[in-house]
Amino acid sequence: MQHRFKDLKVWQAAMDIASLTYEWCADFPNDEKFGLISQMRRAAVSMPSNIAEGAGRESEKDFARFLAIAKGSSYELETQFILAAKFNYITAEQLQLVSDKIDQWQRMMYAFRKTLLMDL
Repeated sequence: MQHRFKDLKVWQAAMDIASLTYEWCADFPNDEKFGLISQMRRAAVSMPSNIAEGAGRESEKDFARFLAIAKGSSYELETQFILAAKFNYITAEQLQLVSDKIDQWQRMMYAFRKTLLMDL
């Protein structure tokens, strides 16, 4: 069963997190362009991209595997935001905001993936 990924709330929320990441990384120092900025942007893009790719797969099991990859990217991104705060590239308030968004997204993903796997 194929899913319409653009209709999935987990995909939409991942897109919001990716947009926020790009927006905030634009204010990082230029010497981070090929370091932390690149890593953060890749992790952020990986979240909705893996949801979209998984949605196009032929089985729910394959879809669930791509959702797990997307979730892993969210943990990577959160770690990178923690580093960005340690380096004073973002404020404590920004870190709290993005951590809350990522946590909420992870909860959504857990519930969605659990529902998906129940159908197997």
